[in-house]
Amino acid sequence: MSTQMSMDALIVLDIGKTNAKLALIDAAGRVLAEQRRPNTVLTDGPYPHLDTEGLWQWLLATCRAFAQQAAVSAIVPVTHGATAALVDGKGLVLPVLDYEAQLPGVDYAGVRPSFDETRSPSLPAGLNLGRQLAWLQQTFPGDFSRARHILMYPQYWAWRLCGAASSEATSLGCHTDLWNPHTQQYSSLVERMGWRRLMPPLAPAWTSLGTLLPEVADATGLPRGCQVLSGIHDSNASLMRYLSQDAHPGPRTVLSTGTWMIAAAFGAPLDQLREDADMLANTNAVGQPVACMRFMGGREFGELAGPAPQVCNVEDIERLVAQGTMALPCFAATGGPFAGRSGSIEGLVPGTPGERYALATLYCVLMTDYCLDALQAAGPLAVEGSFTANPWFGPLLAALRPQQAVSYSDDASGTTCGGWMLRYRDGVPPGSSTLMPPRAVAGLAAYRRRWHEALALTEPAASLPA
Repeated sequence: MSTQMSMDALIVLDIGKTNAKLALIDAAGRVLAEQRRPNTVLTDGPYPHLDTEGLWQWLLATCRAFAQQAAVSAIVPVTHGATAALVDGKGLVLPVLDYEAQLPGVDYAGVRPSFDETRSPSLPAGLNLGRQLAWLQQTFPGDFSRARHILMYPQYWAWRLCGAASSEATSLGCHTDLWNPHTQQYSSLVERMGWRRLMPPLAPAWTSLGTLLPEVADATGLPRGCQVLSGIHDSNASLMRYLSQDAHPGPRTVLSTGTWMIAAAFGAPLDQLREDADMLANTNAVGQPVACMRFMGGREFGELAGPAPQVCNVEDIERLVAQGTMALPCFAATGGPFAGRSGSIEGLVPGTPGERYALATLYCVLMTDYCLDALQAAGPLAVEGSFTANPWFGPLLAALRPQQAVSYSDDASGTTCGGWMLRYRDGVPPGSSTLMPPRAVAGLAAYRRRWHEALALTEPAASLPA
């Protein structure tokens, strides 16, 4: 066997809302190979649903290629939240519902637990997983009754790979209405709806559920002894490297960026979370509630920057600030503190790709700053994910938040690193971070103040001099 093939490696299956990725990573955290594909939503069934079969065939084919490059000892599923699969002993009893689908006629308000119990805000469409399950149960009672398990999405992929069913707290604890973050147990909804019997045993995200099914090993060329870990919610995967209190003492904040921008404020109080602002308590991998707030920043950035974004220069930013051109939320139909409000542009409409990129950046900076203030976020602020490719986002955020040192992780996918850490829990996570020096832009403080005034918001306590 070659030296490369003798190296221990794992595969991280990372399914985001927009794209799916398979990464082959060695024991030192080096990415040896990576493949991506769109995470497609299909409309050929009873409702919009995820293309699980397309993902499965792509997974098998990609793993066959990876099996030729390294000795793979484990697979770790990492997926977006608000998604579950209903399965019997053979497979899905219903397609996996897309959380952005509209759910007409569902009788849910009367059974939903209070925000004080779950710290899970009432969200549109199917972003509360409890609403999805109630809708499926009411709309397709016969199919629902055949289900043996309700599997959170990471655990669905683990089940397909190894045949073992489990539940896991990070996916249960992300605005599902199914989890009580105070007790770290199921919420009253699960008992009220009769779903408790469908919930498999709880297992930590790093638990090995078993080895690959023989037919999966044969189809992929991976070793039959390859272990399958329970898996984790993607935003919580991004938090993995920050969970050690020894390495990160005191309050700290992590901003996970991608389709969703999710701010997680370690040490922030849960009792100041507001349901009407899409604030919530997620549960991290070690069973701790974390105050969070989010908006669909990646999607909104795309709406503002256009289909072929071109990085702006500082003159584009300064020009928009000087002339008062600003984007007011929101530009996505799902979630966020201003859900239900139609987005608009005040001032001169940007005319060049650079100006559109500048406007999208300023908008996401202001939205992030607003969320961090609402959370009472404190301590160093680490930015993870796709927005680390934006050269202006971090410096502008640092200029607005002198009380927080803003840094960029050099890992463009904190989710992948988090998956790696579930396997190599004693290992030192790869990568480093770069401190973002504040980018001074004349009039930026006044620009933020006008943005707040346009939204009838109170100016945050910590602000720049005018």
